[in-house]
Order: sequence, then structure tokens, then C-alpha cells
Amino acid sequence: MLGIIFTGGHAPDTQIIKHIIEKDVKKDDKTLFIAADSGLLTALSAEIKPDWIIGDMDSLGDTSLLSSFPSESVICHEQNKDYSDTELAFSLAIEKNCDDVWIIGGGGGRIDHLFGIRSLMERNIFPNRWITDTADIHCIEADKEQSDSKKYYFNSKKEAVVSVFPLGESLWDAKSEGLKWTLDELSWDRGFYGLSNVAVEGDFSITVLLGRFMVILPFNK
Repeated sequence: MLGIIFTGGHAPDTQIIKHIIEKDVKKDDKTLFIAADSGLLTALSAEIKPDWIIGDMDSLGDTSLLSSFPSESVICHEQNKDYSDTELAFSLAIEKNCDDVWIIGGGGGRIDHLFGIRSLMERNIFPNRWITDTADIHCIEADKEQSDSKKYYFNSKKEAVVSVFPLGESLWDAKSEGLKWTLDELSWDRGFYGLSNVAVEGDFSITVLLGRFMVILPFNK
């Protein structure tokens, strides 16, 4: 099941969110929508009524909005807590058996919150996609169950900038098609990255042979 988390911070324009969901969410698959605190405003602006709302509600502003939702679907936490609202929402998505999780929002603002979401991608169970106001970020990895490589396809504009970073604790190996500078046989290590590569014709693919990678690309508006 796909879980889509709307969180605070900068998110894409409403029409872009609608386009992404219409284009990338399979019609026959069940999708669970979760709002983390002020992410509720982003969800509602895209005409999506979340199944769950979670957080300390300190940045929501108008908490009267919560009254239109069933009380059992609203999980309020104290402000003095150990986890960010985004992290709470992510844990809830996993608890509800989502095996594919996207985060929408979380751009701009405090740098520690940005690093917090990025750190979620280092965990054994991690978000698969993070969509901010400026970038579409994907986590991709080799097939652990099959101990085999896995190929991922991306659609982007011609000559779009693409950056790739290794994630997690592992050995890393990947190869690519359609990028100006190939990822084949690069010696990846912690702290190494492929910055400002180029999707020459737009469409490109990355095959992950070992480990996990973060792929950052701009919106295909």
C-alpha cells in the first residue's frame, strides 16, 4: 500500500501535487493519506482529505479544522516530544502496512528539519520519495530479497540536472543509461556523490547493483 505524507514546510504548488498524484498513483491501488501538523493545509489545498492527522499541531494555526475529522483519526502529541511530526507520520504509515511511502512538503525553512527528513532515508525502513517545492527526490536500492540488481526509470526534461548520493550502510554500485556522465564502475564511498549530472535527452535509468542511492531531480512540469 502507498502512504502519502503531507508535512509542513514548502511544498509544490497545488496543481503540481494534483498532477503528480494523478500521474504516478496507480488507480487500483489503495493509498493512505496522512497529514503531519500543518501538512493538513497542503493536503486540503490539493483537495485531499487525509485518513490520519498526526503531530503536536503547533504550526497548524487554525486547529478548528480538526473538528471536521473523526476524533479517532486525529492523533495529538505534546510539543515536548522526542520525534518530529514528519517522523511520527512516517512511523504511522509503516504501522498501517504501507510498503511505499512518499513525503510531500518539508522544503525550505529550518535546515535541521531538512536534515531530519534526509536522515530518515538512511534507515533500514525509509521513505521512497520526497517531494519539495524545488525537487523530486527518490530513494532507490538493489533488490534485497532477491540479492539482485534493480533498474529504475526516470522521466525528466531534456538536459535536466540530476544528482546522486549514496545512502545507508553498505557497499554501493550502480550503472546508468541516459546520463551525460555514466555511473558505471564509479568507486562510491561515504561522502562521495555525483553532483549536477545531466539527463541528456530527458528519460534515463539507473540500475542499482549494490546498496541504496538518493536521486535528486527537478520537477517534470
